Amino acid sequence: MNAPHTEEFLTLQEIVAAARRNLPPGPWAYLIGGAETETTVRRNRQALDSIAFRPRVLRDVNGIDAAAGFFGANTRLPVFLAPIGGLESIAEGGAAAAGRAAAQFGIAQMLSSVCKPGLEETAKAGALRIFQLYVRGDTAWIDDHVRRAKDHGYSAFCYTVDVAMYSRRERDLLGRFVKPWRADAAAGAKFQSALSWDEIKRFKDKYDLPLVVKGIATAEDALLAVEHGVEVVYVSNHGGRQLDHGLGSAAVLPQVVEAVKGKAQVWVDGGFMRGTDVVKALALGAAAVGIGRLCGLGLAAAGVPGLVKTLELLEEEVRICLGLLGVTSCKDLGPQYLAQATPANLPDTFSAFPHLD
Repeated sequence: MNAPHTEEFLTLQEIVAAARRNLPPGPWAYLIGGAETETTVRRNRQALDSIAFRPRVLRDVNGIDAAAGFFGANTRLPVFLAPIGGLESIAEGGAAAAGRAAAQFGIAQMLSSVCKPGLEETAKAGALRIFQLYVRGDTAWIDDHVRRAKDHGYSAFCYTVDVAMYSRRERDLLGRFVKPWRADAAAGAKFQSALSWDEIKRFKDKYDLPLVVKGIATAEDALLAVEHGVEVVYVSNHGGRQLDHGLGSAAVLPQVVEAVKGKAQVWVDGGFMRGTDVVKALALGAAAVGIGRLCGLGLAAAGVPGLVKTLELLEEEVRICLGLLGVTSCKDLGPQYLAQATPANLPDTFSAFPHLD
């Protein structure tokens, strides 16, 4: 892999630039693209860029601690690797490489069921882990995956629920990039499109494994998730890859937090690229932030060491932001540290990196 030694990376922007140099056009377009006009991709960034900080000063901010609890374990940041299908097209080792980086740095990984080398091999990486399922079969097929996840030490199980229809991702179509799991998705489409709250109830009635529902985008569905006993309501629009012209995740997050009222944890992903983005989500009430594209970019830049370096730079940005806001812990954040503002840059996938050529 043609990339600098990781100590040469001083900024996240340099990680992005190295990833772009290393990846062929097809995988690059897949990693950065979204559905149709990519309006939802841009709105993810617009929602984050529309939030400004209200810092407090003259506070003792020695001893900043950015660590967080995660299903009874301690993690170095309130951040996890969001599930991405096809990481094996981004970096050698695919999901197992991401798992090794997560374990080395000290955060959790959520494994996509359409990411190789699969749940058994990825478990060997040793990271705190959650298994995310795209439904491609009947209840017996689902139960087999639950059993395997439990047997291999996954701390929770996740259904992704915003894929009733597979979207038109035009960068992939224009570049004729055929994703390795596309045929499997087409074969199992009837099962995913039939997924309903009945399956969530069946899971909760049958299993004691904590359940995450990923793809919540309204207060109404957040309330239904809580009523079904879901442990984690995961706000996500699939990184803008599914429904075009959706709201940005950070714009949806406050209404979901209000609806849940502490009866479940709220996680979020969608356009999170910088430490300041993470802090904004935590101040809005999220318990954890998923990074998807940023994970892929770190792996593409320099494999496992590249992703570890990405997480180290993200941690540095989080710590600096906390200190400059006048807080020493993520748990001290709240909406009083935020204000609405007009975005300073036109939003797109990489508007978080204004110096990128």
